[in-house]
Amino acid sequence: MSDAKILEHIKTAFDECMKGYQARIVVCAGTGCVANGSVALAKRFKEVLEEKGLSYTVSLEREKADYLLSESGCQGFCQMSPLVTVYPAGVLYVKVKPEDVEEIIDKTIVKGEIVDRLLYHLEDGTTAPTTKEIPYYANQMRNSLDLCGRIDAQDMDEYIANGGYAMARKAVLEMTDKEICDEILASGLRGRGGAGFPTGRKWDLTRLQKSDVKYVICNGDEGDPGAFMDSCVMEGTPHAVLEGLIIAAKAIGATQGYVYVRTEYPLAVKRLRKAANDARKAGILGKNIFGSGMDFDITIMEGAGAFVCGEETALIASVEGKRGMPSPKPPFPAEKGLFGKPTAINNVETLASIPLVLRMGAKNYAAIGTEGSKGTKTFSLTGHVVNTGLIEVPFGTTLRKIVGSIGGGVVNDDGTVCGTDYKAVQIGGPSGGCLTQEHIDLPIEYESLKQVGAMVGSGGLVVMNNQTCIVQIARFFMQFTQNESCGKCVVCREGTKQMLALLDDILNGDATMETLDLLEELAKTVQTGSLCALGKSAPNPVLSTLRYFRSEYEAHIKDKCCPAGKCEAFKKYSIDPVKCKSCSLCARKCPVDAISGAKGQPYVIDMEKCIKCGSCVEACKFDAVLVV
Repeated sequence: MSDAKILEHIKTAFDECMKGYQARIVVCAGTGCVANGSVALAKRFKEVLEEKGLSYTVSLEREKADYLLSESGCQGFCQMSPLVTVYPAGVLYVKVKPEDVEEIIDKTIVKGEIVDRLLYHLEDGTTAPTTKEIPYYANQMRNSLDLCGRIDAQDMDEYIANGGYAMARKAVLEMTDKEICDEILASGLRGRGGAGFPTGRKWDLTRLQKSDVKYVICNGDEGDPGAFMDSCVMEGTPHAVLEGLIIAAKAIGATQGYVYVRTEYPLAVKRLRKAANDARKAGILGKNIFGSGMDFDITIMEGAGAFVCGEETALIASVEGKRGMPSPKPPFPAEKGLFGKPTAINNVETLASIPLVLRMGAKNYAAIGTEGSKGTKTFSLTGHVVNTGLIEVPFGTTLRKIVGSIGGGVVNDDGTVCGTDYKAVQIGGPSGGCLTQEHIDLPIEYESLKQVGAMVGSGGLVVMNNQTCIVQIARFFMQFTQNESCGKCVVCREGTKQMLALLDDILNGDATMETLDLLEELAKTVQTGSLCALGKSAPNPVLSTLRYFRSEYEAHIKDKCCPAGKCEAFKKYSIDPVKCKSCSLCARKCPVDAISGAKGQPYVIDMEKCIKCGSCVEACKFDAVLVV
């Protein structure tokens, strides 16, 4: 058997093996489900199957048995985790606990019946047995995430059986470097890491450089608060990332690749390393891949978790063993990158999309999305929304559909659901900006977001309800970027620190209108004068919230109040004389003696002394302490 035929051999053997199983149990083993107990769940499935004398095997062993137990990557519906899917019917069970396992095996695995109580329940009370009937899934277009959560994350053979590595082999054996670059360019695929630079153009620029050594790097240093798209792809379909790297290597003429993953993603690192080792053993990585004469191998490298290393020149410095700090551009990495050699850097989602582009064909891929933003985009949907999780939609999808149809609506602090009545949606993480009700029907794409002071970024979407203090949100992101500043340029290092101090003044009631003017001026200075994208985009949350919620800032300053009622500095404590029982518990707990009273008389709070610690609220057994 030639190296070129290895994929057919693996697929045939895998398909033949799968015919022998009566049913397959897939337990979600993405980070979210693992955190909610899916490891114990998988263990319980094994125990119950053994107790009942049912023959089973796990994916990686593939022994002859009646039932197959697999662990997938992230299935996306994080709000409903842990998730279990039973094939061939494709029944999805949500919020499964170890004590539910025996019932699933007795009814679904053995008898083919459905356990209704473990199904997803729709708003009208009916149940949805499969993903096709669940609005969260039905309103998505899961292309890049098609295999993620469906196949065993660590099984290379199953990836190959589903068409994996076929496009890598085609690129290596049948296409020239220019043909690959032209195809990717024609597809309209743009970098999914934030900047949105055309991937085909980046590759072509690197391809044209004359050098004896070139590199490709996968940027897996995802660091936006609330973002987990790349980690899920690396955990769920690590081979798709490696296949994208192989195609990129052929396109630019590289012989060595790096996958740079932050060390906070141990599951992704573990699965990537196993994927690389398995591909190496199969002759898909290493010397003479696919019998083509092309050599290409990959090193998995862990980063220390510095947000600035998401910037490509800082990432290169880190791979080289230096401190992760950005460098001025030009020269760009395509000209002078890793170890001074031409280098193409793409993020995880971009590389995982490459096999899909070649499989669909540039024309078909470009038919999805909008004129300037082609294809689909993954987003992590978090915050005050009914359904949080990992989603994928075509570019051009609106917030109305994402928040309402997919997310299930906005959740208020009291637990009520209010449709799409959100206060703001932060998009693009700390580098992005706020979208308001004004933008609910704005197509989510690179150009439209740029026009309103936001950006796609890596794909974080944080939904905020009307009880959210916008100034606190701006401070949260400013605190993050200030902590993550590498300190190389003064404008970013000191500017973000001063912006944070000004936001603190506003939240503490110590600001004047001059503070607001200074904050805005300083934000524009940091945006203009910083060296790298981290500094240039750090003021975005402040500038976008000032643009759309200036009145809320002014209320903090002029009226000394927080419209959302969340800022401690503006809260007023009092005691309801009708409810007060004169028990003195609140006075005894007050650390600054701000509460006084006499037996038989209602107690009172001296707001001049009160430090608003809330100890009186906790102490009162009669709900007599009021906070407004």
